[in-house]
Amino acid sequence: MCGCTGCTLHLVHPLGFDVDEKAVRRAGLDYWQHLDVHHHQNWQEARQFIGENRNWYGLSSKVKTSFWDVQYSPGDVLVFGPETRGLSEEILNDINPVTIPMRDDAAVRSLNLSNACSIALFEALRQLKTAQ
Repeated sequence: MCGCTGCTLHLVHPLGFDVDEKAVRRAGLDYWQHLDVHHHQNWQEARQFIGENRNWYGLSSKVKTSFWDVQYSPGDVLVFGPETRGLSEEILNDINPVTIPMRDDAAVRSLNLSNACSIALFEALRQLKTAQ
């Protein structure tokens, strides 16, 4: 998705997956060398590198503020956590947490990470293109 949209991908370690050459090749990511990817050893390093003065929005199913209500600006940062547990309380307290509205049903907890990333990113890009 970052390759298709020209967005920068920042990976904060520890990761729950491998991105070494062998793993990338096995996954069929023949575009990996075309991505702008940055690795950070921890959350604080990522915040300092990217810039704490930006608008940071973290997707979470634990909050009520809808991502539809955000007016995105160039340079905003979208933050996604592990699919299994989401963003930590430390990170949620450090940024603006927003949610993708879904039906209120205990049997349906959340979207998978890939879909959530796509929905949020393309809404931000739609707003930015419309604002131009």
